[in-house]
Amino acid sequence: MPPPPPAAPPEPYGFGPGLPAEFPSQVIIDVTELCNLACTHCPHPAFKRSAHYGGRSLSVDLSAKAVSEVATAGRGHVQYVRFASDGEPLLHRALFAMLDDAVRRSGTFVSLTTNGTLLTEARVEALLATGVDLVDISIDAFSAETYARVRVRGNLDVTRTNVERLIRRARESGAPTRVAVSYIEQPGNLHETEDFRQYWQAAGAHSVAIRRLHSASGAVIHVADLMRRQAAGESRRPCVYPWERVVVTPRGTLAFCPSDWTNGSALADYETTTIAELWRSARYEALRRAHLTGDFANHAFCGQCPDWRETRWPGRGETYATLVQTLKETAA
Repeated sequence: MPPPPPAAPPEPYGFGPGLPAEFPSQVIIDVTELCNLACTHCPHPAFKRSAHYGGRSLSVDLSAKAVSEVATAGRGHVQYVRFASDGEPLLHRALFAMLDDAVRRSGTFVSLTTNGTLLTEARVEALLATGVDLVDISIDAFSAETYARVRVRGNLDVTRTNVERLIRRARESGAPTRVAVSYIEQPGNLHETEDFRQYWQAAGAHSVAIRRLHSASGAVIHVADLMRRQAAGESRRPCVYPWERVVVTPRGTLAFCPSDWTNGSALADYETTTIAELWRSARYEALRRAHLTGDFANHAFCGQCPDWRETRWPGRGETYATLVQTLKETAA
């Protein structure tokens, strides 16, 4: 028996300002499953040992197809294209070519999310040459000791040097690229949040984002259990993702969830359809109805996910979208 529907929200959920019905406002291009770290808050270490992992990397052709759609059907609707990954994007050999293509042709804001460990001097120059609008570096620690515990296999001295070089060279070269650093608050680093914020503000980062810990759609078991306990007794509200975004995955599929490690949110083979067709399809509409009614009988991936509490609808708090909007406004 499905759970009872959620209580009536104070205002309707669905398409509206910032969430166009014509095309997703956010296109996430997930370029590779490969990663060089084993972060404690990330499912990648377990993912790499699972049957879901294949060491895949996205084809350049599918990245170009997504950019073409953004430039045509998505023009005026897409707020940004974000190159991110279930791994580390800089491990994709064609990343700079894909970024360059997106910057030149998409007609919208383009960002890259990376752990920063591979931002050598040569890669910094290649990255700035693409003209990418934003590089967002996930660091999650202020001290070397905490970094070593949280970002296993990483070295904070290396990462910090890399990011400071990127900030300096972006300023010296006059490149349009802005640099953000991010920090997922979690039990192992809570004592360093303010030190982190102050350090990177002084270092010249354009934004210092303090983000909320989530369970990666249930994949980080101990975090998922905690979130379910915290949500006990609450009426579930719809997750914003089905109205907001599409993810192009390294498998060559189109999915709706950026933290899906089990292929549970895949909706179509991108080789045989388009983002525009899928966005208006019966499958996406059925997913949205499930979130509005609270009936996940046919959507088990969403039904088991506790992260709905941490997704924010437009106008209800700081998100990556508000970060992008702020950077757009300050650049204007």
